[in-house]
Amino acid sequence: MDFIRRLFGMFSTHLAMDLGTANTLIYMKGEGIILNEPSVVAIDNNTGNVIAVGREAKEYIGRTPPNISAIRPLKDGVIADFDVTKAMIKYFLTVVRRDRKVQKPKMVVGVPSGITMVEKKAVVDACFQVGVRDVYLIEEPMAAAIGAEMPIELPRGNMVVDIGGGTTEVAIISLSATAYSESLRVAGDEIDESIIRYLQKKHQIAIGPIAAEKIKIGGASVHQTDDREESFTLVGKDLLTGAPKNTRVTKDEIREAIDEPVSAIIDSIRRALEKLPPEFASDLNESGMVLTGGGALLDGLDRRIEKETGISVHVNDEPLLSVVLGAGRSLEDMPRYRKVFIN
Repeated sequence: MDFIRRLFGMFSTHLAMDLGTANTLIYMKGEGIILNEPSVVAIDNNTGNVIAVGREAKEYIGRTPPNISAIRPLKDGVIADFDVTKAMIKYFLTVVRRDRKVQKPKMVVGVPSGITMVEKKAVVDACFQVGVRDVYLIEEPMAAAIGAEMPIELPRGNMVVDIGGGTTEVAIISLSATAYSESLRVAGDEIDESIIRYLQKKHQIAIGPIAAEKIKIGGASVHQTDDREESFTLVGKDLLTGAPKNTRVTKDEIREAIDEPVSAIIDSIRRALEKLPPEFASDLNESGMVLTGGGALLDGLDRRIEKETGISVHVNDEPLLSVVLGAGRSLEDMPRYRKVFIN
């Protein structure tokens, strides 16, 4: 009997996916997270063939010859290049199936709360075309709230701010439904681009998106530092000569560089708070809000939000995994979470 159950389980395994602008994560029912790769595909422009996907393809960004393109097929959290996205999902599912017998799975997919019907159809069609049997969509802030173990089923306001690569999702959740949501297409990628633009204007030096991301992770803070001379060296291309150039940049300069997108994110949180019914305001005053997504790791962001809103802020223990863990939990217990799926 145990053998029969295991055999049945082999062919009824189901998956959850966080199809993110920066990274794609896949969760398998009964196992947890089994894949975490950058959402990047390298394509041969002459043949259209896929050369690399995920981590390997990310190494190609900014370093490709004319006949190869390194593409991030999702922009602002949704599919920008359908064919490349389909190829990427197919590759990741092939990796998942390599050591596991996964035949025509059900899949829960996290999508931005502001997704349009056309964008929903693109996600669902991409999944169907790579062999997924049934597709269930869940809004990313709802998935993030479930992943952060917030009490979404209770009649009280739960505020989650999910700052990903392409979108910032601000939502108030109560009784397993979204009472308010805003999907702001300003997030980690826009912070990287702000660093690139600032260095071009202030230091006449060009850097690529990978270098900007490293600066964001290693040297960016939203708070003014005590030591105004605290700095680091970066290498880029001199815009005047085209030669490599070493430049000293202070952390306060990076803080100045990222202030505009950070302020836009905080403004979206303020808008949510302004529209809250009084009862929800009381709930949030008691429980605070939860930050998830990679942007939640930006140094000092939680303290600045607290200072500007007056509401306590908690950074989830695993902010990068919140959406896929929440989608996975909804997959594990579909009867309990049936209200959270969207059409």
